[in-house]
Order: sequence, then C-alpha cells, then structure tokens
Amino acid sequence: MRAWRQCATLWGIDDLVAAADFLLTDAHPRVEVEELRAEIERMGDTAGRALARALAQSRRGPRSPAETRLRLVLARNGLPAPEISWVLRDARGAFVAELDLAYPDWRIAAEYDGRVHAEDVRQFARDADRWDAIRACGWQHVRILAHHMRENGQPAVRKVREALRRAGWRG
Repeated sequence: MRAWRQCATLWGIDDLVAAADFLLTDAHPRVEVEELRAEIERMGDTAGRALARALAQSRRGPRSPAETRLRLVLARNGLPAPEISWVLRDARGAFVAELDLAYPDWRIAAEYDGRVHAEDVRQFARDADRWDAIRACGWQHVRILAHHMRENGQPAVRKVREALRRAGWRG
C-alpha cells in the first residue's frame, strides 16, 4: 500500500491503476479500497492527484496488468464498460471459462493473450480448446495480442468495436 503511493511520482496513471487492481483483486484481496483511500488521506496525494485518479479507475478482477490496460483503452475510446473476470456457463449451467473482459448483452469476450500462452505448447492447446468452447456457446471471442496494443491500443479498440457492432451495439 505504501509502495503503491510511493510509485506515484515515477509511474504513469495506467501503471498505478494496474497496481491498484492487483492489490484489490483476489478471493482475499491484499487491501480494501478504503485502505488505499485512507493511505492517500493520511500521506497525501501527488501533484495532479494521480493516486485518487488511479483509484477511481481501478476495479476488482483483472488477472494481469495487460487486462487492466486493455480495459482502460476500451473505456477511453467510448466503448461500454465490460464485466471483468466474468464466468461463462453453458446452457446447462456448467462452467465454460472465466473471461478477461465480457460484454454479456452482446455475447462478446475480449481477452488479452500474453506471450506465455503461446510459448507453452500445453497451455496453447488448452487455450485453443477454450476458445472453441466459448464460440460454441454463441459468443464472439476477440483475442488481443501485444501488437494490438500499439498505437495507443487503437487496433484493439477497432477489433472490440467491430465485434460489438456485429452483435448489435449502436454506441
């Protein structure tokens, strides 16, 4: 908690949001949002209120900084707020997958696929089967890779926006 506050003079806002997401996410979070607010009140914020701004954008649920960055870039570009770490179940109610970012109303799963998934052959095989299972439930699966996050994430935004429009979103 104190380290998060101290990093505010060195890190950009997205890194501070990702760090707060990490602290707040888990079955047993490392800290509660009230504790982070109290730390800001007790020790003060930075110029530009970076900590308060980061905390306002933070959410429980992301499993990685890349997922946080994807969520932030989608929001900054006018896309609807997704559900985070959303559990997809099939028609019988059986677990299919935990989705990084989900738009249940449009049946869209937007997921950041990191390099580790491609480098581990067994993990990649499990992932490929998982993607098929997601599509079998009638969902579009939008796979975001590192190169989609270049150019301020515009390729990722285009991919998710196009999927939402195909599904009927008119934002």
